[in-house]
Amino acid sequence: MGTYWIPTNIDELLGGIKEASLLHFFLEGFLVASLLWFIFRKSYKKRDVHSMSKEEEDRLIEEWNPEPLVSTPRQDHPALKPHVVTGKAGHYLDVDGHHCLNLATHNYLSFADKPEVEERAIQSIRKYGVGSCGPRGFYGTVDVHLELEEKLAKFMGMEEACVYAYGFSTIASAIPAYAKRGDVIFVDEAANFAIQKGLDASRSSIYYFKHNDVQDLERLLLEHEAKMNPRKAKVTRKFLVMEGIYMNTGNICPLPALLNLAHRFKCRTILDENVSFGTLGETGRGVTEHFNVNREDVDLIVGSMEWALGSIGGFCVGSSFIVEHQRLSGLGYCFSASLPPLLTAAAIASLEEIERNPTLMSVLHGKCQDLHNALSNLGEAGFRVSGFSEGPVKHLFLLNPPEDLGKHQALLHDISQYCISNGVAIIPASYLDQIEAQPRTPSLRITANVDLTKAEMETVIKVLKQAASKFLS
Repeated sequence: MGTYWIPTNIDELLGGIKEASLLHFFLEGFLVASLLWFIFRKSYKKRDVHSMSKEEEDRLIEEWNPEPLVSTPRQDHPALKPHVVTGKAGHYLDVDGHHCLNLATHNYLSFADKPEVEERAIQSIRKYGVGSCGPRGFYGTVDVHLELEEKLAKFMGMEEACVYAYGFSTIASAIPAYAKRGDVIFVDEAANFAIQKGLDASRSSIYYFKHNDVQDLERLLLEHEAKMNPRKAKVTRKFLVMEGIYMNTGNICPLPALLNLAHRFKCRTILDENVSFGTLGETGRGVTEHFNVNREDVDLIVGSMEWALGSIGGFCVGSSFIVEHQRLSGLGYCFSASLPPLLTAAAIASLEEIERNPTLMSVLHGKCQDLHNALSNLGEAGFRVSGFSEGPVKHLFLLNPPEDLGKHQALLHDISQYCISNGVAIIPASYLDQIEAQPRTPSLRITANVDLTKAEMETVIKVLKQAASKFLS
């Protein structure tokens, strides 16, 4: 043990005090005075407050006119007349009492009503029940969750995967798990709403480039590089967020060119494959397989199980280091109840079916191409088709739309209603106009699936032409 000096008389004590530094006593005195000031100071200053009379209070209350929490919609707004769908949303469904060919939901591979997938879900209910009891980090992890993550990672050729309970929250949680305040994110202006919410949550600086315009992205990257302080640039992280197939346009992203720019300007990359997973490439592995791009060149790939797999939820795949970070930082993963085992089992069954039957992709591509060609012939009727020819999502835009947005939306709603009344379920694309980061052009969104026949496509074109002659002529 160390030894301590203890004064034995007053002379030794005074001698020690004289030897001490004068600065030491000044410092201690300042600290004591500061502590006393913080303890006894008043937390607020009294201000002269004018006390109102009862008459003044009553007058102000009478004059106060609060704004409504929700603005009054126009009486013909489509939201006031929702569609009533009965039965299973399979290849056909009943809408408002009309038996319709389903071109409205995203059941690309027809797994949502496949008996084998349903049976796996039923077996899971008998074994696990209907719920998962909590978030993954607490009581919500079941063996089927681990099995699905292992299968997804193996299917995509990545080190690890993590599964989310809701498709929307997957990309909305993944972006802010990595991008923070002070970071910079470059994103296509046609990005879907889930990506936009992820950008908002990140609190990063956002730069939108023109849709699928690589030159415009390069311009933004060069401008940002030129105005950055070199010292600050070394610690500023840059991200590039992309969609494989854009939900809002149906177009495929120019992935190789985007990755070249990301490598050149040292941007981390996040790829949203909600639509392209299970629909693009020879085996359904998405836009990376379609362009023959090494998936390891993308830092994080996000996918949905709600479209091609016919289940619910989403997933992220990447290196173990990147995915493990989400298990602690992805809010949708940490604080949401995990995916119910029955839906997890359904996703596993669908994924196994894709692996067993790779010809599904060629069949789907053929149906998408045929539908795209058929819709391309509607120019004389007043429509313009948008979308990747082999992709399952198509948008029909009006060639000569009304200038007024409300009339434009009402016209598309009338066309949609006519199609439903004549046995074809086609709906307008829905947007939150006041919240969307970029203005959206109204359109009719049409989805293709593997069960679509040539005769059904001819019926679709016939009904659309009839609607056009009624409402667009």
